[in-house]
Amino acid sequence: MTDLFEGGMEDLWSIAVVLLQVWLSVMIGLIMIPAMFGFSLGVTSVYIQILVKILEWATLRIQRGHREQPTLPVPAPLPNGLIQREGGSMEQEMGELRRYRTQSISRGEFALSDSFYFYRKGLESIVDDQVTQRFSSEELVSWNLLTRTNHNFHYISLRLTIIWGLGVIIRYCVLFPLRITLAIIGLSWLVIGTTLVGFLPKNRVKTWLSELVHLMCYRICARGLSATIQYHNKENKPQKGGICVANHTSPIDIVILANDGCYAMVGQCHGGLMGVIQRSMVRSCPHVWFERSEMRDRHAVTSRLRAHVAAKTNLPILIFPEGTCINNTSVMMFKKGSFEIGGTIYPVAIKYDPRFGDAFWNSAKYNMVSYLLRMMTSWAIVVNVWYLPPMTREVVSVKFQHRYTSFYLMRY
Repeated sequence: MTDLFEGGMEDLWSIAVVLLQVWLSVMIGLIMIPAMFGFSLGVTSVYIQILVKILEWATLRIQRGHREQPTLPVPAPLPNGLIQREGGSMEQEMGELRRYRTQSISRGEFALSDSFYFYRKGLESIVDDQVTQRFSSEELVSWNLLTRTNHNFHYISLRLTIIWGLGVIIRYCVLFPLRITLAIIGLSWLVIGTTLVGFLPKNRVKTWLSELVHLMCYRICARGLSATIQYHNKENKPQKGGICVANHTSPIDIVILANDGCYAMVGQCHGGLMGVIQRSMVRSCPHVWFERSEMRDRHAVTSRLRAHVAAKTNLPILIFPEGTCINNTSVMMFKKGSFEIGGTIYPVAIKYDPRFGDAFWNSAKYNMVSYLLRMMTSWAIVVNVWYLPPMTREVVSVKFQHRYTSFYLMRY
């Protein structure tokens, strides 16, 4: 009996080893190697096309289901702000307030209770204005088979429920383990590769190897998110000795931009795993990391960034002038510190497609682990990047902000 049990365990281990070998072979041969050399086998493009067809079918099925079942309640879209406003005209809402008074009031006559309506509307406008709504996830009118949008849609038909269930299995049992594996490999290679390059003397070979390692690692991480990226107007791509400014939606903005070129990162020094990655990166490339005490000294930060830009052989600095993550529906006012450094400014506009997953990081609602879990269990990351014409300091920053915002709103 014991021999039979041991033999069964050996067979299970053999099967597990074979499956692991197949898994690694497929991942390395079809994903990692093409990503490292910057080309694609077209698997992601086919995957996105299939997703588009499925989402279109689901939308049509939902619309047909409501026509066939008129009594079926239509799930209302979730509010995009802090306050859920009810529909209706001012006369209707004021009528509701007046209904609770014992004394009838003729139409058009002023009542003291009317002031509560205007008081409430004023507070709603202050608490939940257009700026506040930019810090909430964008909700979709249709359903993208994710729980972020109205998941009650999958109760409309049996086939839609089956598609939703299969989607959950694919996202959590296939895509999630694959993406976790690629992320671990990409970050490990980033730490190991940049550390080894850091031991080389400073010359052109070291610079070339450093850029190569960074590009390979970021491309592996992007494939781990099933990212499909389209770069437009590459003739305006940021050059060395310049400053790249971009709208900020997510921590993966860095991964998206670094797939098409290397940048010098700017940020605060961290501990733990992030600190290990930062220390390894700075050995091979002149990234600009600040201590917490230095971040409070504006002049010290400006002087270090100005010194970096003065060396025309250094990589362009990547800065997000908004200072925080915005939900990718608009652009907040840029902080002027980015434009006080001098040098050439290379503006970049990043726009994510919300149908396949929400790239916005609401740091007040989700910590980094929860956010990464949501990202790695989404369908894909589809994004467009526009390189805008470079500018110099002679251009007034307000005019720059206006042009940038106008371009972004037109693309949206």
